[in-house]
Amino acid sequence: MQFTESWLKSLVNTPLNTQELGDKLTMAGLEVEELEPLAPEFSGVVVGLVVKKDKHPDADRLSVCQVQVAEGDVRQIVCGAPNVAEGLKVPCALPGAELPGGFKIKPTKMRGVESGGMLCSGKELGVPSDVDGLHILSSDFPVGGNVRELLGLNEMKFTLKMTPNRADCLSVWGVAREVAALTGAALNAPSFAPVAASIGDTLNVKVENTDLCGRFAGRVIRGVNNNAKTPQWMVDRLEGAGQRSLNALVDISNYVMLELGRPSHVFDLDKVQGDLTVRWARDGEKLKLLNDMEVTLKPHMGVICDANGPEALAGIMGGDHTAVNEGTTHIFVEAAFWHPDAIVGRAREFNFSSDASHRFERGVDFQTIPEHIERITSLILEICGGQAGPVVDQVLNLPARKPVTLRHARAEMVIGMPFTVEQVNDVFTKLGFQFSTEGQGAEIRYVVNPPSYRFDINIEEDLIEEVIRVVGYDSLPLRAPMGKLKMLPAAEGKIGRHAIRRQVAALGYQEVVSYSFTPEQWEADFNANTNPVRLLNPIASHLSVMRSTLIGSLAGVLKHNLGHRVDRLRVFEVARVFEKDDKVQDGAQTVAGFKQTWKLGGLAYGLADQLQWAAGNNRALDFFDVKGDVEQLLHGRKVDFEVFDAANPHPALHPGRSARVLVNKQPIGFIGELHPKLAQEYDLPQAPIVFELLLDGLNTRKLPAFKEVSKQPVVVRDLAFVVDQAIAAAQLKKAFTEVKDDNLGWLKSVILFDEFVPKEEGKGLNLNEKSLAFRLTLQAADRSLTDADIEPLLKKMIEQASQRCAARLR
Repeated sequence: MQFTESWLKSLVNTPLNTQELGDKLTMAGLEVEELEPLAPEFSGVVVGLVVKKDKHPDADRLSVCQVQVAEGDVRQIVCGAPNVAEGLKVPCALPGAELPGGFKIKPTKMRGVESGGMLCSGKELGVPSDVDGLHILSSDFPVGGNVRELLGLNEMKFTLKMTPNRADCLSVWGVAREVAALTGAALNAPSFAPVAASIGDTLNVKVENTDLCGRFAGRVIRGVNNNAKTPQWMVDRLEGAGQRSLNALVDISNYVMLELGRPSHVFDLDKVQGDLTVRWARDGEKLKLLNDMEVTLKPHMGVICDANGPEALAGIMGGDHTAVNEGTTHIFVEAAFWHPDAIVGRAREFNFSSDASHRFERGVDFQTIPEHIERITSLILEICGGQAGPVVDQVLNLPARKPVTLRHARAEMVIGMPFTVEQVNDVFTKLGFQFSTEGQGAEIRYVVNPPSYRFDINIEEDLIEEVIRVVGYDSLPLRAPMGKLKMLPAAEGKIGRHAIRRQVAALGYQEVVSYSFTPEQWEADFNANTNPVRLLNPIASHLSVMRSTLIGSLAGVLKHNLGHRVDRLRVFEVARVFEKDDKVQDGAQTVAGFKQTWKLGGLAYGLADQLQWAAGNNRALDFFDVKGDVEQLLHGRKVDFEVFDAANPHPALHPGRSARVLVNKQPIGFIGELHPKLAQEYDLPQAPIVFELLLDGLNTRKLPAFKEVSKQPVVVRDLAFVVDQAIAAAQLKKAFTEVKDDNLGWLKSVILFDEFVPKEEGKGLNLNEKSLAFRLTLQAADRSLTDADIEPLLKKMIEQASQRCAARLR
């Protein structure tokens, strides 16, 4: 929100100087982001009169001008501007002048001709200008006068960084109300005197959907002259607010929006076919907007239509077809209250924003529409002439503003300082709130009816904020914070999220933090989720749903890094994922809800180790490298890896290179290579290895317990089994390590040390078979084991392997 200091002070009579005013606004919650003059600093620029212009003898695009810069002082200046002409008054920088950016002027020669200064364009002075070439000054300016002072460029411009809840201050009048409340200064309200109707013409408007439009007002004005020149005072204020002057009618509409916070729209009445209708759009309707963008509308977008279809995008932007131009003579001026929920996010779906949508989606005053129509009308008649018809005001569905109660004792407790009843009454009176008091003494309460322009006053805490904001944060007492700290016992077997992050980082992974919002296509690709949690108001059109898996975000990080020539990557993220949950209980009833789950996601890509000279070591990492990392994270727990059922594979993983991760036979996540079709779809040179684990499966551990180390010698036995190639080594290992035998505790480790797959018939194997060799280490705590001890146990292992996996000894 931008405005000039003089504009603000024309509405509120405050004695504060510029810096004091800026500090007062900032401390009240309206942060002054920038406080600067209308134009950058420059000096030595005066009003020059072009007395004579001749063609440069040695350059087609240069002119040699005689410029009067003071009484009896005419300088020769070479100029290349295309619009220089005799009789013009233009800014002239004399030798010694300093222009924005530290550019200093000194006498020079241009193509052999002496030049004693520089004629300036608006761009060179840092002032807005629609002219291509020199900035043309008013003919009333005295020759030799200081250009900076004559153009008022020393005036200060305020830029406020508004929080989303303070829509009431998206206007100069709204800021003036705040200044009056903070300083007690008198307000000078703009004139809202009714304009008498001189014609009886009206335009019929039918509002079909009151959940879109709660109030609609408008009037017909005939015989306007849109070629009339916008007054300089209005142009100056618009430019000071960052708006460019276009034509009189548009300037007036923009001016009232900035002055009062009231977006409005002016239709060319001759282009409107029949009556107007306000309704929700029909799917597939098209509309060309004032910014030349043609949009395809959706049913949740509001439109203003005539007999030919949509002519304006409700609360956002008018249409090009009914826009006013130089030939416009008859107009229809509308101002409406659009429900914020019906406007919010719609413009962002088309990747743009407008001043109107910025205000309507936050809430615009719904009670002052007729007064603001009168203000617009009076300015149009004053500048463009014409005859106005009556105002037609339809009040349909206005928001119900419920009273908000403030407990005096509660305000003192939250703010941390005492207040008198008179102080609170004074705050609410200055803010223009209607209120009453109830109770006595410590039980006194204030019942406040929020004004129609304060959409941010809804709960008790909002009123508490208003009290301390107006009284002043600097009045808070200086007290050291007091609090009782209590050391709570921490479960030794519980691991915090930060400790888990450190464990993953110690394995060589780098932590990333990404949005919980994600493209809907990612949800379908990486989790087969066709019904994600959708956002009502996404921050960007492509970030429209909440993620239910971290894999899509990690793949996005990989894609970004590959684009920056990072070809070896190991990243992880610890974050929540979001899913719909229909098991939420509301009393005895099951209702639809949402579930948030903490997960750890990881991705590894590129070489297994850093690039090195040793031959054979520069290999790409594979499933088993990352499987080892996951086993490290789950060290001390009973971990199993289970191949996905062929009928129900993970949608984002390679069917033959992926597995579920189980802890104590309970699934906690998965690991695997990204599916080849996704690697191809996302243009990845090779598929990364990814894993995702529930934090609940990681954050508990079995506490270490003392166990005596056996002093007895170990016994090593090698067993080689022949099995079908479809049998995984883990299945076979599980089979013979789960035998029911009292002596199974002797088995200390089982390691797969060889796999042989025949390429041709022979050596005791068929082509559909393979050999898996395991090394078994056995040890007793109390004695040395003999063959007689071991053989019964090994026999049971071999029998169970045969029964479960059809394995035979090789």
